[in-house]
Amino acid sequence: MPHTHGEHHTRKSKSLPEEADLLPADREDSPLTQLIRKYLNEEEVQLVWQAYRYAEHAHAGQTRKTGEPYITHPISVACILARLHLDLPTLLAALLHDVVEDTHVNSAEIAELFGKQVGDLVDGLTKLDKVELQTATQAQAENFRKMLLAMSQDVRVILVKLADRLHNMQTLDAMRPEKQKRIARETLDIYAPIANRLGLNPIYHELEDLSFKYLYPNRHRVIDKAIRTARGNRKEVIGKILEAIQNQLTQYQIAFDVQGREKHLHSIYKKMSEKSLKLSQISDIYGFRVIVKDTASCYLALGALHALYKPIPGRFKDYIAIPKANGYQSLHTTLFGPFGTPIEVQIRSEEMHNIADAGVAAHWLYKTTDAHLTKLQQQTHQWLQRLVEIQTESDDSYEFLEHFKVDLFPDEVYVFTPKGNIMALPRGSTAVDFAYAVHTDVGNSCVAVKINNELAPLRSEMRNGDHVEIITAPLAKPNPAWLNYVVTGKARSHIRHYLKTVKVEESAQLGERMLNIALRAMHIEPQDISDKQWQKVMNDYSTKTRQTILTDIGLGKRNSLMVAHQLLAHPAESDDKSTKTLDTITIRGSEGMAVQFAQCCRPIPGDPILGFINKDKGLVIHTHDCPAIRKFKLDPEKWLDVEWDADQKKLFKVNLRITVSNERGMLAKIAATIASAESNIDNVSVEDSDGSQYSNVNFTVQVHNRVHLADLIRNLRKIQQVVRINRVKGTQAEQRIQ
Repeated sequence: MPHTHGEHHTRKSKSLPEEADLLPADREDSPLTQLIRKYLNEEEVQLVWQAYRYAEHAHAGQTRKTGEPYITHPISVACILARLHLDLPTLLAALLHDVVEDTHVNSAEIAELFGKQVGDLVDGLTKLDKVELQTATQAQAENFRKMLLAMSQDVRVILVKLADRLHNMQTLDAMRPEKQKRIARETLDIYAPIANRLGLNPIYHELEDLSFKYLYPNRHRVIDKAIRTARGNRKEVIGKILEAIQNQLTQYQIAFDVQGREKHLHSIYKKMSEKSLKLSQISDIYGFRVIVKDTASCYLALGALHALYKPIPGRFKDYIAIPKANGYQSLHTTLFGPFGTPIEVQIRSEEMHNIADAGVAAHWLYKTTDAHLTKLQQQTHQWLQRLVEIQTESDDSYEFLEHFKVDLFPDEVYVFTPKGNIMALPRGSTAVDFAYAVHTDVGNSCVAVKINNELAPLRSEMRNGDHVEIITAPLAKPNPAWLNYVVTGKARSHIRHYLKTVKVEESAQLGERMLNIALRAMHIEPQDISDKQWQKVMNDYSTKTRQTILTDIGLGKRNSLMVAHQLLAHPAESDDKSTKTLDTITIRGSEGMAVQFAQCCRPIPGDPILGFINKDKGLVIHTHDCPAIRKFKLDPEKWLDVEWDADQKKLFKVNLRITVSNERGMLAKIAATIASAESNIDNVSVEDSDGSQYSNVNFTVQVHNRVHLADLIRNLRKIQQVVRINRVKGTQAEQRIQ
């Protein structure tokens, strides 16, 4: 995993000195000391100081990109965790989490000095910098895998990692802009959703807002300024609403605490993006949070507020009766306030508020036997166990990371099982996802589903409140087509696992049938394929047996049509002319995934073309004069002769660069001409101006064939302001074999 604090000037490793000076963290007035003295006893405080001195000594001479001594980082991480009142081993691991990684100290030495529990936590946090991995992406995926598996053994690993990432994001200014964006993107895609999934709301929102700041600095600045302005303008209105809420709750004799709550910048931006709204159209930028003593008071307060201001229909959510998967509980309602101002209010008990802030960390923060907290721990444990399950069935780190990301969807739907239990699934989940969520065996053998007592297709998406019943059959098996619409990591991994572990013999038989069908469709009998032809194809695929190729076809790893074409691309030792005429493959453009058109040259009917067999993508079509063909030395035996079908009705994409004079309305003129030629515009971009009176405009247009393209270019040249038109084949970024 990329390390966000950057390179260090020096790396030293020393044993703990017998008499270390009292350093800043040891002082009574230091933030860490003040935080830990609130809940740790004196002996535990001394152990924290000992770990601090050990870490400070190990990191001696190292500095962060900010120029500060490196020890400021582990202290800050420990402070974040101390605010959550996490236990002693977690705080020790926070102080020592980079010692093994950045010095010559090993985890065994840590375990010997501070105990096995701390050693295991530090080990789970250590990067795999000693493992040789092929690419940075592979290293990142493998590190996530190790971190998440360590987390499944002990959730405190991820709590330290989240605090580590939060402090790194807080000090990201010292990094280069490109590194800031990479780290911010990783944080937004992985770490913020994990914090949300674990119910750590303050950390989740701060990670999102910091990521937004570095990914889109201008948008962040504009929204931040607008919010500050709006806050000042609405101060008087907000004050009146707050006073009215307080008076109303007092009349109902409810013990309460009311807090103002401002929507986070990233939440506002996300809402603007998803719903195409202007900032002025976002009504719930500012809201109120009412905290009462117990659950009964929550509903009483809701009634009191609905009596004060009318509720907006459809804007009420009861997360107390049906908590979110991360344990979050609250009543959410939106009211018509004075002057027509919508008011968003959250109502929760003190305990719900504590869990909303601490999430799974509440286990350490509040030593309680509360049933809801126990259920939250069980849900978290089940989620972590699902990660272990998926890991055992995923062959590589990329696949594991893909499944994991899917499971981090924040939006959820809540459905009921036949017994009335509530299940939370990611939004967009289908009946198959539900079946696998119930149990792996139910998913593997499902054949139909009843949604609200009516039969429905297995691909039906779940909606909030659906009653779902899965119908199974003992001989049923997973269908590969399910992979096209399942969304949960568990379902996807189990389906893939089944397809990968189907008996080789059965897969080979299926693959042989599929290949025979493909050959007969080309008027060739399977027995007419010679051993020499098979040997040639086996060499191309780097396999030793024909059985392997047939098995791959049966498992969906290879396309039967492509294998058939490649078998015929190597003529048999026969003079039969009917076989030789099939060496040229007719391209219709409707073959779907079986045939792909190279992005570098974008061939269209009428262009002289060649087909290249790519092991990952099947048959890729290039033009004869494609720059990629000239640039790379390719095995000529992997090229196939291909030709266009005479009856061609499909639209194909072509890149055009048009040089025009800089006049108002030019884009509109060109677009109108393209439309009148019965062509579609797929993409358009204008190159940066060089200060001259001419500009280059790049279009990707859709045409039927070369004749259609010629007509289009002829019409464009009639525009007086058009100086030059070129069809573009290949760019610096795309001149590679697709």
